[in-house]
Amino acid sequence: MIDPVKVLTQRLADAMTAAAPDAGGIDPVVRPSDRADFQANGIMGLAKRMGINPRELAQQARDAAELDGVATAETAGPGFLNLTLDEAFLGHSVAEAIGDEAQGIVASQEPQRVVIDYSAPNVAKEMHVGHLRSTVIGDSLVRILESRGDTVIRQNHIGDWGTPFGMLIEHLIDLGEEGAIAELALGELNTFYRQARASFDGSSEFADRSRARAVALQAGDPETLRLWRILVDLSAEYFQAVYDRLGVRLTIDDLVGESTYNELLATVVADLDAAGMLQTSNGARCVFPDGFSNREGEPLPLIVQKGEGGYGYAATDLAAIRDRIDRLRADRLLYVVGSPQAEHLAMIFAVARDAGWLTDATEVDHVAFGSVLGEDNKMMKSRAGASLKLADLLDEAVARAAAIVAQKNPDLDEAERAEVARAVGIGAVKYGDLSSDRTRDYVFSFDRMLAFDGNTSPYLQYVVARVRSILRKSRVEGIAVPGERDEPVPDRIGMVEPTERALGLALLSFGRVVEDSAASSQPHRLCTYLFELAQSFTRFYEAAPILKADTDEQRHHRLALAVGTERVMVRGLDLLGIEAPQRM
Repeated sequence: MIDPVKVLTQRLADAMTAAAPDAGGIDPVVRPSDRADFQANGIMGLAKRMGINPRELAQQARDAAELDGVATAETAGPGFLNLTLDEAFLGHSVAEAIGDEAQGIVASQEPQRVVIDYSAPNVAKEMHVGHLRSTVIGDSLVRILESRGDTVIRQNHIGDWGTPFGMLIEHLIDLGEEGAIAELALGELNTFYRQARASFDGSSEFADRSRARAVALQAGDPETLRLWRILVDLSAEYFQAVYDRLGVRLTIDDLVGESTYNELLATVVADLDAAGMLQTSNGARCVFPDGFSNREGEPLPLIVQKGEGGYGYAATDLAAIRDRIDRLRADRLLYVVGSPQAEHLAMIFAVARDAGWLTDATEVDHVAFGSVLGEDNKMMKSRAGASLKLADLLDEAVARAAAIVAQKNPDLDEAERAEVARAVGIGAVKYGDLSSDRTRDYVFSFDRMLAFDGNTSPYLQYVVARVRSILRKSRVEGIAVPGERDEPVPDRIGMVEPTERALGLALLSFGRVVEDSAASSQPHRLCTYLFELAQSFTRFYEAAPILKADTDEQRHHRLALAVGTERVMVRGLDLLGIEAPQRM
């Protein structure tokens, strides 16, 4: 598919290089503009580096650029180039985009093996609203990266090891296996955990048993491991039920517990010791990476082995990063983890680099995210003040969506209404999260997320349903739909009305937005694009009659624009993990 921005970028870069051959690495910075189709802003920076008048350089680039049949260029302001695409070039480009099965998404020239760490619930604890962001952001990034040809390896790093499991196993024994299994099978993980904690805090005898059981677990006692496996397996079933409701791609096969790395921990510590990186501090074995200090300005330790010989979380994280590089052969590591863990992860990455395990051959990024806040701008809680269960949040979203859908389209039968409500409710929760800049906290509001106007999933889903309604009506009336059956997409789309042109330009930018979202790990950029595309279609629909166009050719071309919109919207929503119902 022809991408006008890439064509303009290359031709202007060649012209600017000819004008300044020693400048090197010239980027004309072609961006959409409200003054023309695009604007080239990079001439200003180049002129400043060269110490010449930017308007003069802009004129030189304009004269030298091979833009015939592509675009016209006008010098504007202090040294910008306003670029307006040639009608024929634009029409052919849009036609090609509409007919492209990939909707303009171009495979990466250098596909990578990407290991992505996300979701990360804890065994014997329910998933709460705090797990939402990691799960849906991670899932969207998986989809976006795979769309560009990367091999993505999902790693759901669950907490399934440590001292608390002695307590949990003893509580399981006290309840009896059948009773414990029945309780956990209902998804009442928090109740199970609270009961175990109450017994631990209230009974010295239970506490002593729990500590002994934790030792037996770490020693590999077969019976203790069998009971531990019950806890892990039942928790995994519960996690999967939540993932299935959310519509994310995580499966039980993606679970990688902390226990996975047990056999690697001693090697991690031994190798750090051999490299001369370990120091003893307050009885613990630590690494003090450069550049990290506490509030008092003292060097900050990364504890890899506790004084009693047990291993800290850092040892597990270091073992995981080694495993992902050595065994999984990762070219890129993504950690979709909350912002509060920024310092810890930065220390892990620093130690892994200093140890020689993490080299320039592997890119590593902390995909940080803020918190989910209630409408009081405080951490979102249940009405009782506890952590809000994710399952309860989804239940309420679907129930609210069902009421709205029933009001808006009472003609839907019960089964279809229930299916639409599920897609709208779950989609609203996911889009409300993904459409926010992940680095910031955001306020969770059902009223805003479920609105059928504004930057929301229901609005985008409704636009798709509207386009599909137009296409259905076209078929009923015997009007051929471009791209269906034996009806080809026109070789060139005529775009006379300004709204037609704006929609065509919007369709052409989808691939670039996906590429940018993949590189930046910022799904909200894709959300913004889809919202703007939906708005472009709405304006087009209101200003340019489709089925009642003035001529058959015009109708055919406008139908093609509708087809292109539907395909891009559906593909874009799918990259966010959101369904697009046929009707709403």
